[in-house]
Amino acid sequence: MSESAALSRLTGRCALAEYCVADVRRMMSRWQLPEGAEGRIISRLLGERYIDEERYARAFVRDKFRYNHWGLVRIEQELRHRGIDHDIIASALTEIDTDTSIDALRHILQTKRRQVTGRSESDIRAKLIRFALSRGFSYSQINAVMGEDCDTDNT
Repeated sequence: MSESAALSRLTGRCALAEYCVADVRRMMSRWQLPEGAEGRIISRLLGERYIDEERYARAFVRDKFRYNHWGLVRIEQELRHRGIDHDIIASALTEIDTDTSIDALRHILQTKRRQVTGRSESDIRAKLIRFALSRGFSYSQINAVMGEDCDTDNT
């Protein structure tokens, strides 16, 4: 594929959806581009703001929290995996406040609790904790929500 054809294809894709530099590099790795073309294409896409890592990170945080019901820990890990700068990640994570995260975790655990079975209450509790950890919520948040549930069960 020629450099101009690759640039044209990528500008079209980047106009429709948010991509980070790592995503674009992954797309281009499958194409047979001339040496040095990847760098020039990425520089141009960044310069023309088709790629904006901060915009990408903010959209990623909102989407993964809202639609995939991921916690902030998992979102942060995924962004780090995509090579997003630590400062950009920290800024993007401020999109979700602690109360919203706790409310989402509470809802997820209540929904999951109806599906989980176990031999004892501690077995069910352990399964719910593992589930919430796998979704990327912090142990302190999980403990706070699980503690609330225990308090309401006793009254």
